[in-house]
Parts: sequence; structure tokens; C-alpha cells
Amino acid sequence: MKKLIIEVGSTNTKIDLYDGKEVKHLKTQVIEFKKNFKKENKLDEKDINVLIDVVNKYKNDCENIYVCGTSVFRNLTEEQKEEFLNDFYDKTSLEFNIIGQEEENRLTVIGTTRKIHNKKVAVFVGGGGSTEITIYDNGIKEMINSKIGVIDIMNKYPDLAEDIASTDIETVKSEIRKSLKLPKQKADTLILAGGGHLYFALNSGINYQKNHLYIDDLQPIMMDIETRKKDSDRYYEEISLDDIRKKVDNPDWWYATRAMCAFVLVVAEEIGAKYIVPTDISMVYGLLDK
Repeated sequence: MKKLIIEVGSTNTKIDLYDGKEVKHLKTQVIEFKKNFKKENKLDEKDINVLIDVVNKYKNDCENIYVCGTSVFRNLTEEQKEEFLNDFYDKTSLEFNIIGQEEENRLTVIGTTRKIHNKKVAVFVGGGGSTEITIYDNGIKEMINSKIGVIDIMNKYPDLAEDIASTDIETVKSEIRKSLKLPKQKADTLILAGGGHLYFALNSGINYQKNHLYIDDLQPIMMDIETRKKDSDRYYEEISLDDIRKKVDNPDWWYATRAMCAFVLVVAEEIGAKYIVPTDISMVYGLLDK
């Protein structure tokens, strides 16, 4: 049976279709819930209406739809939550499920590790308003959650969205370390999930190679840590964000990518990672049984 999963984050809304055999990513829609929430500590009505329009558009294509939200939706007051959930149901006839931070992490880890056996890895799930880090070794061994994400960093360093950043990456990393909780255990491999990390690697001009650590069609590439460090410096100091935006279909998506680069390096350095594997895997694999 076909199932459509719409995962609503702080900035990116991901739409995936499961046809009974495999998952196909249909679209990533940028809706800046977190950025606009900070203005008045409530969801922006325009953002809500965009989401409702997106959901109703896909209702005609699939009867079995699961809609869920993370990060910013967990920050709603009980009154705000009730108002939003009722409004969403009234206009879509669908339930909106708010996923807890620990559950978001667990569901994403299911997808990233489904083909990994007898190997210790770390899984990084970065979002607009939260970050989850898991140490996995034939099961979850350590899980660390933080209420800080890329939008928090972008609010402090808006120049990171300009053509070339004026703030250096070490300054951004230092800021992240003030609030980001980090695991105690180490792992040679850091898997990036929960966002378009594979998409970023393939389109940003950074270097990568074929993933020789394990076989997974959804995790085809990797890079060593020294290459990632050098390329992150280039992404701040040399690579033109304007040039990238001109070439892609969703230029708004690139807004917080420099902030995300800094998060990745902070985690990689803390756990002693030798390799980084970027993926586009999100909660969808863990949500299929919902």
C-alpha cells in the first residue's frame, strides 16, 4: 500500500512516498517556521497556510498520509498547540503528530543504520532548532539531544547566508560549543542525517569519494575528516553561495548550510571521527510503521 509521509521541520518540510517497496523523495519545501516563530513566539499564520496548501495538494495523490512535526512544534504552549492542531485538522482532515526529540532521533537512526552490522558509528541529526547525536553499535548506546540548531546560529551570524561569509568558521564552532551537548563515546564514522547532507555534498563543490565503509544505496559517498575540514574552510572563504543558488532549483534551502558545516565539524572533532558519510535520510524509514 502506498503511504505518503510529510515531515515538517523548523525550516524544511520533506515529502516522501513509499510505494510498498521503496521510498521516493518527492520534494523539500522551505517553510521558515523557526525563523518566523522567534519574532512573536508563535507560529506565523502565513507559514501555517503554506503547509496546509502543501498537504492538501498531495491529498489527491495518496489516501494514506502521515504528517508530523519536530523542533519548533515542540516549543508551542499547550494553548498554541491545541489551536494549531485543531486548525490543521479542520483544514486538512488529517492529524498532525508532534514528534518528541528523542523519538525523532531514534526513528532517524533506524534508517541510517538499517544496513550497518557490527560497526560502531555516530549519527548526527541536525535541524533548525535542535540537534540529536547518537552512538550506535548494534543498538543505541548513547543519545544526546540539544535545543540548538542552525537557525539559532544564523540569527547570531546572518552573514553566513551571504555570497562569502565574513565570520570565520572557528568563531561559529566556538559559539556552537557553548550550547551543544556532545557524547562521551567515540566513533570512527559520523553519519549525517535528518537533512539534505548528500544533496549538499553533491552540489556545494566540496570533495568526496565512493563510500567504501559499507554498502547502502542511500549512502553512496563519504569523505575523510581532513578533506571535510579543508572544504568547510573553502565553503566559508572561497565558494560562492550566489553561484550555487543560481544553479539549483531550491535556492532558499542553502540559507543555513554554512552553519550546518560548523555543527558537523564540532561533532566530528569531539567524537574523533575519521570519516564522514553524508545522507539525505530522515525519519521516513522509522515512520513507515506508524
